[in-house]
Amino acid sequence: MRKSGPPKGLISYLVLELLDEKPRYGYEILKEIKEFSGGHWEPSYGSVYPILYKFEEKGWAERIEREDEPDRKYFELTDAGREELAEKRRETGRKGRDFADVILGFYHLFAVIGTDDRFEAEDVEGAWRYHETFSAWIVEQVIRHHEKYYDTEFDRIEETPEEFYEKHGVDEE
Repeated sequence: MRKSGPPKGLISYLVLELLDEKPRYGYEILKEIKEFSGGHWEPSYGSVYPILYKFEEKGWAERIEREDEPDRKYFELTDAGREELAEKRRETGRKGRDFADVILGFYHLFAVIGTDDRFEAEDVEGAWRYHETFSAWIVEQVIRHHEKYYDTEFDRIEETPEEFYEKHGVDEE
């Protein structure tokens, strides 16, 4: 069970991957991450820029000057940064459950607000509402993204969580 937002270290990992691709500046990194999320999430300036400065301090990235854009602070990954990226790839590989907990946890909260009589969020005209139609839209978008990224038709999985974990050798904790 997650206690807060995205898995710890996610932004650092994404920044390292993006810098490994090519030198970038902070705002460009923010926009790339927003694009990766389908426009649904963008880290703050207050998270990306300190990461870039920390990487510079640790020798994982260095600033480079560009004559065509002298006012921008571009950062380039160093060999030490590539070593750190290899470690972050291993760490991130272990965090699939954290991602699933964020996705499922927030979806459950959305559904509970719409279905549990203890909650009385008002329907606002012209805005999102907590009811079945909007819930179905969320699920549909997840299925569409699944089909897009994995290039396959979505098939329902009838297994219980326990059966699924056992079948795939996943610890329930």
